Amino acid sequence: MTRLSVNVNKIAVLRNSRGGGDPDVVRAAQACLDAGAHGITVHPRPDARHIRASDVQALAQLTAERGVEFNIEGNPFAPPRDGYPGLLALCEQTRPAQVTLVPDGDAQLTSDHGFDFARERDALIPLVAAFRGLGCRVSLFANAGADIESARAAGADRIELYTGPWAEAFEAGTPDAALPAFVSTARGARAAGLGVNAGHDLSQANLAAFLVALGDVDEVSIGHALIGEALYDGLEPTVRRYLAILEEAAAHF
Repeated sequence: MTRLSVNVNKIAVLRNSRGGGDPDVVRAAQACLDAGAHGITVHPRPDARHIRASDVQALAQLTAERGVEFNIEGNPFAPPRDGYPGLLALCEQTRPAQVTLVPDGDAQLTSDHGFDFARERDALIPLVAAFRGLGCRVSLFANAGADIESARAAGADRIELYTGPWAEAFEAGTPDAALPAFVSTARGARAAGLGVNAGHDLSQANLAAFLVALGDVDEVSIGHALIGEALYDGLEPTVRRYLAILEEAAAHF
């Protein structure tokens, strides 16, 4: 069955809007894990717009105590700055089970594209090796239609499909237009020996159709929609609904 990693960045956004420590990111992560989530994801940005380095440390301790996966996302090319030691240094300090490399910049509101593997493969090779040397599984953020052979050559263990275009097509009522590229990319990744993760704008509405179409997806990372839905229904019930969707999708195979 596909595993669920809950991205708690949006909890940090709300906390940072007022300062202080409320709402508590660690407490929110605990609630997600209590509801059955398989792991926790964070995406610390160099500008500390949401998750901070101190949050990464605290969540690393929580996930280690609970025996669940910790996934840190970030741009491996972003240099350190005050309050942000760099992605590799954060992973050296916390040793997450997985690190997801994402080509985002400060000017981006959110991650909105995957790597151009043919162009960036050579630069990624030593970085992927460094993260794997820490014992981290390495996943590379990838567009549907990405050059899978170059992703494999970079040394990755998995790709994470950027699912923004799928969510947009689903919302527009044209999901079938987006699916073939995702299906073929996932199939190509598995044929190359890579695992397949997925994330970005996945929701209760569009998740099941995506998973049923793609088949063997190892993990989904969901934050924005899940936290938004939880404002109405509660965090633990919302996580349980996502887990039910994963179970139902798995029953198709």
